[in-house]
Amino acid sequence: MIEPFHSKYLLPTKEFRCLSLLFAINESPDKSQSAIGEITNLSGSMVNNYIKSFKHDHLITVTGQTNRTQNYFLTDKGRSMLTHLLLGYSAEIVQLYSAVKKEISHMLTGFYAEGIRTVVLFGAAETAEIVHSALKETDLVVIGVVDNAKEKQGRLFNGLKIRKPEEILKIDPDGVIITSFAHQEEIYSAVRELVGDKIRIKKLTTL
Repeated sequence: MIEPFHSKYLLPTKEFRCLSLLFAINESPDKSQSAIGEITNLSGSMVNNYIKSFKHDHLITVTGQTNRTQNYFLTDKGRSMLTHLLLGYSAEIVQLYSAVKKEISHMLTGFYAEGIRTVVLFGAAETAEIVHSALKETDLVVIGVVDNAKEKQGRLFNGLKIRKPEEILKIDPDGVIITSFAHQEEIYSAVRELVGDKIRIKKLTTL
């Protein structure tokens, strides 16, 4: 499913709305327009307008008499359009990921220039995946991953066992990179209390 999102920087385009709606219809043809609106985070009137446009362009066929009883099915043309939009969307996501990774790699190289050689990542989530991948383009070495979430502790993150923050000193890195965007100041203060001035701490907002 193509997840709806709320963003300050990436506004949903007409193409994204079409992709979301066609994907929702393909996955759940028995859903009402109201349910499709909830899935795609679009208003009922907007869904209705797109449905009419899809019918006009022969992207879907409709069975049933009312919005509540109607079912929607993609035509061959509709499936081709869905594939076209999905490939375009995927290509843009890959380009965006590559650009972010390249920028982070460039910034992380500065850590090496400061004398940092080994690092621990604080936060085993999606952002950490990008940072970990970007670090491979540098001479920095990840020797540990820590997270406050007890359900993550003990699991593996790219081959490294996720440990408690209290174990940072045992791991003994040159620096800790806070990979979480949320609560960075709180995490920074907590890590500083744990490690004192022995280990340098870096936040993504100050890379």
